[in-house]
Amino acid sequence: MSAAPGRLLEGPGWRYPRERPSLPESYQSIRVPRGASFWRKALAFFGPGYMVAVGYMDPGNWATDLAGGARFGYTLLSVVLISNLMAILLQSLAVKLGVVTGRDLAQACRDHYSRPVSFILWVLCEIAIAACDLAEVIGSAIALNLLFGIPLLWGVCLTAADVLLILLLQHRGFRYLEAFIIALIATIGVCFAIELFLARPDLVGVGAGLIPRGEIVTNPAMLYIAIGILGATVMPHNLYLHSSIVQTRHVLPDEASKREAIRFATLDSTLALLFAFFINGAILILAAATFHTTGHQDVAEIGHAYTLLAPLLGTGIASVLFAVALLASGQNSTITGTLAGQIVMEGFLNIRLAPWLRRMITRLIAIIPAVIVTAMYGARGIGSLLILSQVVLSLQLSFAVVPLVKFTGEKGKMGGFANGKVLGATSWVVAVAIIGLNAWLLVLAGREWLG
Repeated sequence: MSAAPGRLLEGPGWRYPRERPSLPESYQSIRVPRGASFWRKALAFFGPGYMVAVGYMDPGNWATDLAGGARFGYTLLSVVLISNLMAILLQSLAVKLGVVTGRDLAQACRDHYSRPVSFILWVLCEIAIAACDLAEVIGSAIALNLLFGIPLLWGVCLTAADVLLILLLQHRGFRYLEAFIIALIATIGVCFAIELFLARPDLVGVGAGLIPRGEIVTNPAMLYIAIGILGATVMPHNLYLHSSIVQTRHVLPDEASKREAIRFATLDSTLALLFAFFINGAILILAAATFHTTGHQDVAEIGHAYTLLAPLLGTGIASVLFAVALLASGQNSTITGTLAGQIVMEGFLNIRLAPWLRRMITRLIAIIPAVIVTAMYGARGIGSLLILSQVVLSLQLSFAVVPLVKFTGEKGKMGGFANGKVLGATSWVVAVAIIGLNAWLLVLAGREWLG
C-alpha cells in the first residue's frame, strides 16, 4: 500500500522515500469532513489522544501516586501537574511528525540512522515495550485477584486473551478500537469520581497542592517519590504509537490541511492527557484524604490500599470501585502496548507479521517472566517485578525522546513545520529534564534494589 501522492514531505533531510505506512490496514481509513464545523472536525480527530493517554494512567503509575498521597498529603499534586504538561508537549511533537512526514517515529529513526544504530534502537524499544506490558499484565492480574479471588498466576495467564479482542475490534474498524479504549477510560473516571465523593478531600488542600513548593526538593523522601512520578510520566512507546495512529485520519497533502490536522490532533491529545492528570491526581488525592489523615502513611502497594479503603470510607463499594478501575487501567494499557509493538517492529525493521502473531509475541514476552516470578515468589515477587519494569522504561526513554525532538526541529525533515526557536528550546529543556530525572530515579532505584 503506498501513500497518497504528495502526502510525504521528501526533502534533503530524508534519505529514502517511505515504503509503506505503519498499520496499513487502518492508514487514512477515517474520513475528515471538508468544510464542516469546528466541532465536527474535532470529533473526526477525537480518539488517538485517548489511546495514548492510557499509558499515563497505567498500573505502573498507581504505586507512586498512592505513596505520594499517603505519605505527604496533597503536596505532590504539583508534580503530577508538571509531569502531564511535559507529556502534552512531547505528544504534540509526535503528532506533528506523523502528520507532516507520513512517517511514524520508528520509520523516521530507520531513515535517519545507520542500520546497526536502528537495530539497537529497535531492541531497546522492544525491551521497553515488554517492560511496560509487564506492568500492565501484573496490574490486571492483581485486579482480578482482588475482585474475583483468581490466583495471581491464573490472572497473569488470562491477560493473554485481550489479543483476540484487539484483533476483533481492529478488524471491524479503528473507530471501534478507539471507542472501546474510551469506554474503559470513562469507567476509570467514573470510579474515581465516586471515590473522591466518598473520601471528601480538603478542597483547600487540593488547591494548595497544585502550587509547587520548595520542600519537594529539600526533603529527600519527598524528592524520591516526586522523581518517581516525573520519571515514569512519558512512556517511550507512546511517542511511537501516537506518531502512527494519528495517520489513521485521511488528511489532504496540502499545507493548510496538515496544519489543521496538527491543530485538531493536538487538541485531542491535550484534552486526553488532562483527563489522565485527573485520574493520577485523583489517585493521589484519594490516598491523601483516606490514608494520610488517618495515620496510614505507610500505604504504598495497590493490594494494601484496596484492603484499607472499605473500612476507612465506611463502605465496601470503595474497594470494589478501586479494583474495577485498576482492571480497566491494566486492560487499556495492554491493548495500546501491543499495538505499539506492531508499529515499532514494522517501522524499525520494515517487515510485516500477521497482527495476531506480533501481538502474541509481545504478550508472551511479558507473561513468561510474570508467570515465573509469580510461581516462585508470589505477591512479593510481583511487587519487585513492577519496580524493575519501571527502571527498564527509564533506561530507554532518552532513545525515543531525543530523536523526536531532533527530527521535529530540522527544517530538512519538517520544512515549514519545523519547531520554532521557542518551541525547540522548550522541547529540549523538557527532554533533558525528563532524561535527567529518569537517570536519577535509576540511581535511587539501584541503591534501593541493592540495599
